[in-house]
Order: sequence, then structure tokens, then C-alpha cells
Amino acid sequence: MSRIDDLITEHCPGGVEFKRLGDIVRIRNGKDHKTLGDGEFPVYGSGGIMRFADTYAYSKPSVLIPRKGSLGNLFFVDVPFWTVDTIFYTEIDETQIRPKFLYYFLATVGLGEMNQAGGIPSQTQSVLNELKIPVPPIEVQREIVRILDAFTELTAELTAELTARKKQYNYYRDQLLSFEEGEVEWKTLGVVTTIKTGQAVNKQIISANPGEYAVINSGREPLGFINEWNTDNDPIGITSRGAGVGSITWKDGKYFRGNLNYSVTIKSEKEIRTRYLYHALQKMQQEIQALCTFDGIPALNAGNLKELQIPIPPLTEQERIVAILDKFDALTNSISEGLPREIELRQKQYEYYRDLLLGFPKPQEVAA
Repeated sequence: MSRIDDLITEHCPGGVEFKRLGDIVRIRNGKDHKTLGDGEFPVYGSGGIMRFADTYAYSKPSVLIPRKGSLGNLFFVDVPFWTVDTIFYTEIDETQIRPKFLYYFLATVGLGEMNQAGGIPSQTQSVLNELKIPVPPIEVQREIVRILDAFTELTAELTAELTARKKQYNYYRDQLLSFEEGEVEWKTLGVVTTIKTGQAVNKQIISANPGEYAVINSGREPLGFINEWNTDNDPIGITSRGAGVGSITWKDGKYFRGNLNYSVTIKSEKEIRTRYLYHALQKMQQEIQALCTFDGIPALNAGNLKELQIPIPPLTEQERIVAILDKFDALTNSISEGLPREIELRQKQYEYYRDLLLGFPKPQEVAA
């Protein structure tokens, strides 16, 4: 931070000037992309890249600001691009502000909470133009961008490593759990396990009974935490209804299983290991998805799930497979160890320094 402090003392001892966003950029509307041919230029909507087209709307560095939908989903683009009508692009006066500096600052102002309409979240140019933006000297901006770029590059490297590890896990899982006909015995899931539905729960119940026990319901992430548990040492679950239908969950210890989650409990450890079954079900995700219905609320029928065929090699082979796959699983999926934890820590570190570096006091605050 001393380098930044020295630059500010040298170039703006009276404090950093703030300007209206409308005085340093021109906000432009996107246009329909349906008539464009396919090509090399990214087409952005509020959710990110939608396709690649044969022409572009703007070719200079720009910050893209959603107009509809996910209002906080900012993008920095330094290649020619096209934007649709759900997202603004900015023509930036680079004599006043560096595009990447503007991007980093706008990420701190809470655009995601600045909804200007009911229903679908919306943003307007008139509101954006009035945002107050710190405009320190270019030397200060460059140094801040250099520091924050270093954080984001490290996070990007870790994320790429995580993606590679996940692919590696999937590769070895598929290799280890692929068996030739007659090589192992196959039994239905209903024969080797007991499948049950959890208890009814919702956000109102959780709010009224807060506690330490995770609520596993639809999808992989906890719905919340409650003061009671109904499941102990029964870790495998499969989402039965909702957006995450068919997803496989693993949760150790005591927790509350909701009514949108099936427990899958093995009947005998002498025939099949619980952890082996978890990895086998992960490999069979496509087969499980094929059993789901998507008319109305997505659903997975327990009767259909019970007919899923499971390969059952000898216990020694199951344990060998588990030992290998657990190493990859811990590295890619554990919240307390491995790359996800490292990425989470780096992201927090980046956000801390970003907010610190960009928390300029306004001139009247300096005077006071």
C-alpha cells in the first residue's frame, strides 16, 4: 500500500477527485443479434457470452453493465464485441480513467441491489450516469490495476487448475467404474439399498428454528441450518424434485434431510461400500437424469430409481477404487481442503484489497 500512498501524496495531496459516471463514459444500448451471422466476435447478454458473431458493435476496452436481469454481473471486455439489449456497454474517456480501473471500482458499488423496476430487475442510464466515481491520477489508477490484476490472475490460475482436476477425477472415475459384460455382478439399486424420502421443510420452518444442523433438500447446497436433525451417518442423498433433480449429495454426520431429497442407504456393508456407491452414482448421473421427468416441476420417481443397475465388484476392488477417487474428490470438492478452499480464500483476499484500494475518501471527508 505504501506505493499507492506515495503516488496519492505526490499527485493529489488534496484528495482524489470524484466525477459523475456520465462525465467520464458514454453509456450505449445493445442491439438485437438474431440477424448476425456466425463468426469470431463474442455476443454478450446480462448472463455473459451468448454466441459468437461475424461483426462487432465496439472494438475498444469497455465495461459492460447489465440493463435487465443480473444487474451486478459486470464484464470487462478488451476485444471487439457485440451486446444485446439486456446489457449496456460503455465508451470510456481513457484520458480520464483506465477501463480496468473503472471495472474494478464499479464492482464495489452494489449494482446488483440497484433495481429500478418491479418484476425483472432493471437498470437505467439516468441512474448510472449519476454514480460518483473516484478519478485519481492515471499513475495511481495503473498501480491499483496492477495489484488487483495480480490477485485475479492467481484466482484464474487456481480455477483453471480446479477445472483440470475435475476432468481428471471424471476420467479416472469413468475408467475405474467401467466394467465389461460378465466382469462383475450387477444388481438394482432397490435390491442393495433402502430409498426413503426426508421430512417436510421450508425456509419459514428454518427461520423459526435456527440452529447448527444443515438442511439438505433440493440440490447440493444446504437450504439453511436448523436446530434439529433427522439423519445421522446416512450420507448419500439424491434430489427428488426441483431444479437440482437427480443431483447426488454426500453429507457426513448429523443433518436434516428434507422431503425433496431421497436417502439412499445400503443394506449390507458386506456387499457394497457406501463410499463406493457414491462414486458409482456420480458416474451414472446421465442414467439418473434420464429417469427424471421435466413436465411441470422436475421430479425423480423412487420406483424408477430403484430399477437403476449398479455394478458390484468384490469388496477389495471397491476399496481400491474408493481410495483412488477419494483423493481426487477431496482435492476438487472439499470445502475445508483442496483447491475450492484455496480459491475461496484468494477471492476474499482480492475483495479485501480491492475495497481497501478503492475506498477513496471524498474531498469533503479529507477536509474534515
